[in-house]
Amino acid sequence: MALAIRLRQQGRRNNAVYRVVVMDVNSRRDGKYLEALGWYNPHETEVDQTLCIKADRIQHWISLGAQMTESVKNLVHTAAPSVVRAQTEQILARRNKDRAKRKARKAAAASA
Repeated sequence: MALAIRLRQQGRRNNAVYRVVVMDVNSRRDGKYLEALGWYNPHETEVDQTLCIKADRIQHWISLGAQMTESVKNLVHTAAPSVVRAQTEQILARRNKDRAKRKARKAAAASA
């Protein structure tokens, strides 16, 4: 089951608020979700009333393989930049490891 961390629309027409949730990739936008990780209210003027993110839970779901959508990634970067930074470092570490494997394989093939 592929998981996505994405926005789920709440509220009423012309005054929508959003929940940041973990759900199956194939679920509808407003369908069932596994866990609510925060909320986002774009209409609020006060900064502390605009966004609430549970950074530790987002990090937990990312470690289990959930992927963030672009809009959620932007919101998380605003509220908890350490989560996005950690995810970027993991991706770079994986790339460097793959690069080292390719380089070692190429060197072994050239010497043989």
